[in-house]
Amino acid sequence: MSLAKRRPERPPTKLDVQLDLIVSAFREKGIDIGVALFPGGGLDFIYQRGVILVRDAYLGQVRDIVGGGDTGDGFRGGVTLYSLAHAKIRDAIEALAEIDRSLGIGVATPNHILSITPVWPCPATEPEEVPAGLGPDPGPREGGGGGVFIYVADTGLLHGASAHSWLAGVTGQLDKLPAPAAGGGVRIPPYTGHGTFIAGVARCMAPISTVHVTSDFDTAGALSEYEIVKRLDEALGLGPDIISLSAGATSRKNLPLLSFEVFWERYRHHKGLVMIAAAGNNSTRRPFWPAAFPEVVGVGALGANGRDRAYFSDFGPWVDVYAPGEGLVNAYAAGDYVCREPPDIGQDRVFHGMARWSGTSFSTPLVAGLVAARISRTGENGRRAAKALLARARKQRIPGVGPVLRPGDGDVREHRGVRR
Repeated sequence: MSLAKRRPERPPTKLDVQLDLIVSAFREKGIDIGVALFPGGGLDFIYQRGVILVRDAYLGQVRDIVGGGDTGDGFRGGVTLYSLAHAKIRDAIEALAEIDRSLGIGVATPNHILSITPVWPCPATEPEEVPAGLGPDPGPREGGGGGVFIYVADTGLLHGASAHSWLAGVTGQLDKLPAPAAGGGVRIPPYTGHGTFIAGVARCMAPISTVHVTSDFDTAGALSEYEIVKRLDEALGLGPDIISLSAGATSRKNLPLLSFEVFWERYRHHKGLVMIAAAGNNSTRRPFWPAAFPEVVGVGALGANGRDRAYFSDFGPWVDVYAPGEGLVNAYAAGDYVCREPPDIGQDRVFHGMARWSGTSFSTPLVAGLVAARISRTGENGRRAAKALLARARKQRIPGVGPVLRPGDGDVREHRGVRR
C-alpha cells in the first residue's frame, strides 16, 4: 500500500510531514520512493520503487518470475540490486509477493530506506531552543578516548563546529547549511546539525577521541540500505574502532535487511570493530534495523528522569541497552528554524549554536563515547569494551526498562578494580 492521500479535513501528523519530506527530497534526485502503510494507518516501511534486492543464487529464477529485468550493482557477498524497469512486473511489492509464493520469503526484499527521523509516533524530532551560552548536557567528562576512532555515519559536520571546545579536532564532510538570507539570517533546513549534535554527544563522553562525521544522510536524513552498506564497506578500510549509526528502518515482514547480511561477512573480519546503532523512536517492540542485528549494540533511550524508558523509545529483547536520550543539549546550527511538525507548525525558533533534542539518535553516541572512553583506559578493543559495558549495564538494569548506562560509567577502571 503506497502513501495514502491525506483527507482535506484531517490536519497533517508528524508522520505525514516526515514522509512528505523524504519522498519529495528523493524525487528531486530522480528516485521514486514508496511508502507501505498498515491497513489501519501507521508506517510499515519505506522503500525504493522499481528495484528489489535479490540473493545472487536466485537471480535466474527471479528473472523468470517477474518476466525480465536487469541486474545492477552486485555486492561482493552475493546480493544484487535488481531493476524491474524492463520486467513484466514492475511494481516492487507485487514482484516480491510473487517471489515469496514461488521461492519463499527472504529470497528477495525491498531496497529499504533508512532514516534518521524516526517514524511513528516520533518525539520532539525538531530541535528546541536553549538560552545563549548554555553548555552541553551531559557535559564533557575528564579525558578518555585517546587513540580511539569513532566513525559517525550521519548528516555531516557543520562548518565552524570546532568553535565548541569539545568538538575541536572533529573532522567530517560538511553538513548542508544555506547562505544567509537577504536579511542576514540563516534558515536552518530540517535535520541540519544532526551529525554535529551526535559528534558533540560522543565527544563529551570521550573528549580526546578521534571523531569523523560523514554526510551520508543528506537527503532529508534518509538513504537506501544498499547505499549505506556500500559506504560502510568503504569505512571499514579507514580502520575505525566504533561505528556510530543513528539511523535505521523497519522492514517488510520484519525481515533483517538483506544488504546488511552481506555486510556482516566483511565486518566480522575487522577484529575489534563494534557498531552501535539507534533502536528507533517508534515506541514499539518491532525490530528496527540494523540495531536489531545480533552483531550490533542496539541503544534505546532513557527518559529525562533517568528512571523510565523514554516514551518514544523502541524496546524489546533486541534492544541491548538504554542510555539518556531525552532533552539532551549539544552543538547545533546558528540561525532561524521554522517548525514543520504539529503541534508547532509555523513556529519560529532562533538558535545560537546549541539546541535541546530528543531521540535514540542521541543516546547512541553517548554509548559510543562510553565505549571509546573504556577502550582508552583498559586497552580492550571495541567489541570487548562494549561487551564489558553491557555486562555492567545488566547489573544496573531498571525493572520494566532493561540494562542501563549513564555518563560516567566509562570512567570505571574495572580491570584494576578502581572506581573513579
